Amino acid sequence: MSKFGTLVMGPAGAGKTTFCNALIQHLRLNKRSCFYVNLDPAAEDFSYEPDLDIKDLISLEDVMEEMSLGPNGGLIYCFEWASPDIPSQDPITEEYLIILDLPGQIELYTHIPVIPTLVKHLTRFGGLNISLCAAYLLESTFVIDRAKFFAGTLSAMSAMIMLEIPHVNILSKMDLVKGSVPKRQLKRFLEPDATLLEDDDAAGVREERAVDPSESGSVMGGNSFKRLNKAVAQLIDDFSMVSFLQLDVQDEDSVGGILSYMDDAIQFSEAQEPRTHEEIDYGDNMME
Repeated sequence: MSKFGTLVMGPAGAGKTTFCNALIQHLRLNKRSCFYVNLDPAAEDFSYEPDLDIKDLISLEDVMEEMSLGPNGGLIYCFEWASPDIPSQDPITEEYLIILDLPGQIELYTHIPVIPTLVKHLTRFGGLNISLCAAYLLESTFVIDRAKFFAGTLSAMSAMIMLEIPHVNILSKMDLVKGSVPKRQLKRFLEPDATLLEDDDAAGVREERAVDPSESGSVMGGNSFKRLNKAVAQLIDDFSMVSFLQLDVQDEDSVGGILSYMDDAIQFSEAQEPRTHEEIDYGDNMME
């Protein structure tokens, strides 16, 4: 039987571990088994104890102390040291969904080959033959600052290109923007395009005033910064690769909807064989 898994990734604070917890809870409620892998060597508190933990191999705290590295350098060292051993660690099983919870340092999978190398080991190019998809989370509050939103979207697109596996891009923490962003306006961010910046330009013309170059906000509001944002937005629009789903982890239907997209991405349903009620084990395969 084929193995199936998802890489949960995104910037720090995007709600990756919270999403993993909600996903595990949803799977358990629906009597579907999973295998939870923590790949963050700095993580400490878990609602669900990982079935496999990178900290059993190496911890960020020890690396920073012994190698005199900072947090980012330490994380890169941890992955470069542990990556050859992660795929061979037991017990990676034939369970329904292997959930790999990644740290929030996006450079690990956007512009250095650490995570892409791990993905090759985990997928059909390696020995485990796991059908993988990536769930890339971006905090929904980014839509309030469109420059930040397009920067986050660019990092999602970069991860898509680097990893070369199916992606499900997600706007997380939707409960934080309910009531503050109109639904019609929010829908425009689900399919990002360069026209989203035109509204900001129109507002900027209406509020145009003399700006002191020494002011801290003038750099982020200057013409050079606007041209950079337009170039980034146009690049994303030209590739037309990124679209988003909405996630509210407090809504069971929202979590279930995300899972259905992940099922499609990894072609889970197509690989299943029909089973009778007698063949289904509703208890032994569930995580404790």
